Amino acid sequence: MTKAASQLIELLSKKESLAAVLAPSFPIVFSYPEIAEKLRRLGFNYVVEVALGAKETNESLLKLLKENDKAKFITSPCASLSRIVETSYPGLVKYLALVDSPMVYTAKIVKEKWPQSQPVFIGPCPIKKLEAKDYPELNILVLTYRELEEVFQYFNLDDQETDKNSRFDLESRETRLYPISGGLSQSSGLDLGLGQDELQVVSGWQNCESALKGFEKNTSIRLLDILYCEGGCLNGLGIESKLSLAERRKKIIDFWQKG
Repeated sequence: MTKAASQLIELLSKKESLAAVLAPSFPIVFSYPEIAEKLRRLGFNYVVEVALGAKETNESLLKLLKENDKAKFITSPCASLSRIVETSYPGLVKYLALVDSPMVYTAKIVKEKWPQSQPVFIGPCPIKKLEAKDYPELNILVLTYRELEEVFQYFNLDDQETDKNSRFDLESRETRLYPISGGLSQSSGLDLGLGQDELQVVSGWQNCESALKGFEKNTSIRLLDILYCEGGCLNGLGIESKLSLAERRKKIIDFWQKG
């Protein structure tokens, strides 16, 4: 049992007010609306889609690009990539777009709407635990999908539905492609707003390394939309799935199209 899973079990056992903050890669491992219903049966008071916070991230990034029409930026929602830049490419830190990630924006929305509730981020990336520590005022507990399954098993919670109408309390359809490589650019319209030479979309650690090394030299690029995991967040270490990368991608696209 991991520390995060034990922490959630304790909070649930104490009947604390909790808001599940579900990352947009969740369709790879969970079905909707079944997962919203299951989280409520587990003891969560609210279930929120992190895609909602992604809208805020996009708007902040678009504002940065508009206000600094000659500046170059590296997107920063990927916690792994941001930390690699800070530790291995310190000269590029000045290019990191200073906007909150979807997780952080969603946690802020939760705290504003339900001040008594603690945000519990559930997603594919264990590095999000480090990011959460940068925002102690939000008190975000971070679990991976693997860890959530541990909690389900602890409470012996099956997949039987009791409320087929259960839905997100807060949601956003237009940013559900966020975990796919290039999802940020697509959902924000930057893939259409920037010229072909101004936008570079990259995923996978080897491609990330090459892109970062050439970023300053390539004067055409205005935005580097970059995710550390191959294919994007749909390949995070916190996901336990036998699906191929293409199958995972299809799960996310299907959920987006279904609306």
